[in-house]
Amino acid sequence: MAVKHTSKIEFAIGLDENKIPEQLSWSAQDGTVNNAETKAILISVWDHKAKDTLKVDLWTKDMPVDEMKQFFHQTLVSMANSFETATNDEKMSATMRDFCDYFAEKLELKKIENI
Repeated sequence: MAVKHTSKIEFAIGLDENKIPEQLSWSAQDGTVNNAETKAILISVWDHKAKDTLKVDLWTKDMPVDEMKQFFHQTLVSMANSFETATNDEKMSATMRDFCDYFAEKLELKKIENI
């Protein structure tokens, strides 16, 4: 199967003198996103040769903790959905969603999201 098209997703990270992120932005050619500001980025890449996950986790120093908790919750829910799509494993996906509900309950996120 030959590659017919390539696309780029780019991240720009503005660092302070201690190399701590102060500004984050991203662009996606095919997604009509151009230099959009963000406060956090979580990237996971599968290294199929090493059979290991490579990660980049960045957030700005002014990212509010309550938003970070919500970001993690939404990321976990998204991962459960992606896991089900990728594996068709409904039982484990449901278990992951149960954990997401527990996570939200313990952090009292449902109160925040229902406002």
